[in-house]
Amino acid sequence: MDAHRIGRGLTGISRPAALALVTIVYVAAGLAGWAVAAALDAWDPIPRTLAADVAATLVVFAAAQLVRNASMYDPYWSVAPPVIVAAWAASEPGDGARSAIVVALVAIWGVRLTANWATGWRGLGHEDWRYRKLRDDTRGRLPFWVVNLLGIELMPTLLVFAGLLAAWPAVSEGGSGFGALDVAAIVVTAAAIAIEAIADLQLRAFRRDPANAGRIADRGLWAWSRHPNYLGQIGFWWGLWLFGLAADPGWWWTVAGPLAIVALFAFVSVPMMDARSLERRPGYAEHMREVGALMPRRRSRGRRTSGGR
Repeated sequence: MDAHRIGRGLTGISRPAALALVTIVYVAAGLAGWAVAAALDAWDPIPRTLAADVAATLVVFAAAQLVRNASMYDPYWSVAPPVIVAAWAASEPGDGARSAIVVALVAIWGVRLTANWATGWRGLGHEDWRYRKLRDDTRGRLPFWVVNLLGIELMPTLLVFAGLLAAWPAVSEGGSGFGALDVAAIVVTAAAIAIEAIADLQLRAFRRDPANAGRIADRGLWAWSRHPNYLGQIGFWWGLWLFGLAADPGWWWTVAGPLAIVALFAFVSVPMMDARSLERRPGYAEHMREVGALMPRRRSRGRRTSGGR
């Protein structure tokens, strides 16, 4: 089969058909992950889950190569965590209340974020601009399949898995009873989910209003942070870490997960988004001076901005 011809032929299929194809791919990825986990039953749960996670990622990668669209991987970030955490909770039941809350919050986060992706995704004819930029920047130096496999798919899979490590003691250990730190974890995690959801809704409403054409998104949460959706995403992983700490302080070292995710957003995602906005949107440099990248910093009153996010 000619993968280039197949990929080119699929770009024109309808959006519902493309979503159906993505669903089939993810079901296949889930089955591959389950098969690997079953084959490695003698392994400890965490390395066994990691092997299954990587196997599922490789299935998505193969599909992305076949359709010639790296965005096939995009929903994996939010689809895999609820499955992994639910599997951990089912196999190693810990403190009932804490485990149920963590599973519920991760499920809410995952379903909401996946739905947000599905709402904005335009089909196989559309690939995220960041992937297209990577394709252009590495052309002639690296085959894009290497960039796709290592940088676009495996790296986020490993980062997310690192962030999830704190959920293991939270759903599998019952040594520490439910306490004040759990309450703090609930507040942080729920607030983070809400911030990200509100930011996404506000941005979508802003973009849909024709009056905002050519303007910078600077209303609602976007008046306080240039990337409030990223802030919410980061807060979610810190909330999970607090749950792990509440369950077993000996797992404090899993802080490496949320720290790595902070680094991803602070040093990769935010600079890429800001650089693109500086190129395309007049007034964005001033916006950057007056509005914080992640942590809220209120802009000056009465300032009117032109451009668009």
